[in-house]
Parts: sequence; C-alpha cells; structure tokens
Amino acid sequence: MQVLVTGGTGYIGSHTIVELINHGYDVVCVDDFSNSKPIVLDNLKKITGKDINFYELNVCDKEKLRKVFKENKIDAVIHFAGFKAVGESVAKPLMYYRNNLDSTITLLEVMNEFKVKKIVFSSSATVYGDPEILPIPETAKLHTTNPYGSTKLYIEEILKDVYISDNDYSIAILRYFNPIGAHPSGLLGEDPSDIPNNLMPYIVKVANHELPHLNVFGNDYDTKDGTGVRDYIHVIDLALGHISALEYIDKHKGIDYYNLGTGKGYSVLEMVSAFSDVNKVSVPYRITARRDGDIATCYADTKKAKEILHWEAKYDLNEMVESAYNFAKKNSDKNE
Repeated sequence: MQVLVTGGTGYIGSHTIVELINHGYDVVCVDDFSNSKPIVLDNLKKITGKDINFYELNVCDKEKLRKVFKENKIDAVIHFAGFKAVGESVAKPLMYYRNNLDSTITLLEVMNEFKVKKIVFSSSATVYGDPEILPIPETAKLHTTNPYGSTKLYIEEILKDVYISDNDYSIAILRYFNPIGAHPSGLLGEDPSDIPNNLMPYIVKVANHELPHLNVFGNDYDTKDGTGVRDYIHVIDLALGHISALEYIDKHKGIDYYNLGTGKGYSVLEMVSAFSDVNKVSVPYRITARRDGDIATCYADTKKAKEILHWEAKYDLNEMVESAYNFAKKNSDKNE
C-alpha cells in the first residue's frame, strides 16, 4: 500500500513515517517546512535506510497536490498538515481557519478526483473542550475552547459529511492527547523553531539552558496541585496508533473516532518533577497567569482503540521524558 503523509516532516508525521516503513508501507511525504526542518528527511533516511519520496508544497496548493497524485499510485492518506498551537490560534484565528480548513478541503477534493477513499485524520482531544466526564470517552459531548480546537472539530464534521455523501470512504479520526518523547536514535523529536507552545519542549529548553525558566500557566485549577493535568503519550505509541488505524480502514468502510492516549493524567508540576528526577537536571519554573483557551484536566478513555484497533500505549512516563531529553542533548550543538 502506498500512503501519502501530509505534514510528514513534522514531529508526529516523521515518527509515523518511520513506523510505516518499518511495517512495509510505501511512503510519499509532503510538507512545506512551516513547522519543521529539511534535515528531518536526512534523519529519516539514516533511521530507515530509505530515501523518502518527498514533495515540498503547501497542501492548500491544489495543482501541486494533484501532481503528487498523478505521479504516484496513492492508496491512502494520513493527514497531519495543519497549524497546531492553542495560544497562537487565539491570537490569529483567521490564519488557523484558512490554513487548516483550506488544506483539508483541498486534499479531499484531490483525493476524490483520484478516487482515493481511505484517510486517517490527525484530530485532537481539544474537540472535547472542557470535559464533562473523565476519563473522556469518544461519545463525550464535543465543544471547543479555542480556534485550533474548532478547526479540528469542523474538519471532523467535513469528513462525516464526505462519508455520508459516499459510503465507499474509509475514515479513521484519531483524537490525540498530548504526544511527547522522541525516537531512541535521538535523530527525531519535537524541535519548535520559536519559544515552544507545548510543555515538554519548553521543559527541555529550560533544562538545556536555552530558556531561563518554565512558565507554569496557572496554579489555581481544581487539580491535585493546582496545575493543569493532561494525558501524555509517547510519540512512537502515537505513530503505531496510525498503523493500527490504517490496517483497520484498509479492511473496513465507514467512519469512526478513536482516542489515542494512555488513560492517565499528570499535572504540569508532576511532569517537571519526573523530568528532573529521571534526567538528573534542574528545571526552574515560575507561576504565571492562566493561558487563554486552557482547561484544568483532560485524559482519555482508551478502551475503544484497544478493542477495535487492537492498540494501546506501551511506553511509561520515565521513557517519555528520558527520550525527550536524549533528543535535546544530541541536537543542542546543532542549534547553536
């Protein structure tokens, strides 16, 4: 099976490409490097031993995307491409709506033209908003607290309407919780260009003396220590979830939704403590005001993915924080 991966040089996309190749899939990758670096392609080759069939393009560019489909026999798509920072989406909502919705609609139009009807979509636990029930099942009420989450929810609705219009589609919508960690080689990991929007790369940059301290956004939430609680999942577990979803939609038509998480919640201060203890480093932090769009607690009910996709997370928290710091140490000299 030949799989098109959009946003394939990004954090999650790159780890998924490794697992796709490990499982015998033929991969075509597209990205515009808006939130990644070209060196990822070299590192993918070092890990897999294979040249990556790569096109540099923005998925919103229909003619360039059509060229990819013309030159390859695409069987299925894994769609990662999209802006993903909650805070930035609050500040720049139109940029998020334009990019995330336009890229998806363009992709679906081209898929339809070339009769490609299998897609795994990278959604998010943000579609649950401030959850009414914990752990969160896929049947929970959907609502969002920020424009980023809204783009994910609207795309889910678009995909549902596409399936209603044509029951030959096979669609898996994966609602990620909080991916962290890195490939054991130290060649792939989360490497934001600017000040990080996510907790783990921020902790890493503080531990690496690239930033003076961690900002903890609020300590007055209704949680065990007042800081936000999230479900953190190793990025390789997340990548393997895409393999399981791909295998499932290859045999089953329809549309369905799956949480990918561990089912456990850790607070910001627990993450700082675990990182410090495992890696034997100091992570100074200070408490600042709450961040717009954030919620108190969010962790997954993962039974459905286990029962239907035969997938569950294997890596523990210590392995997650150790691999994240391993990537940072191996790459800190390259960023100087």
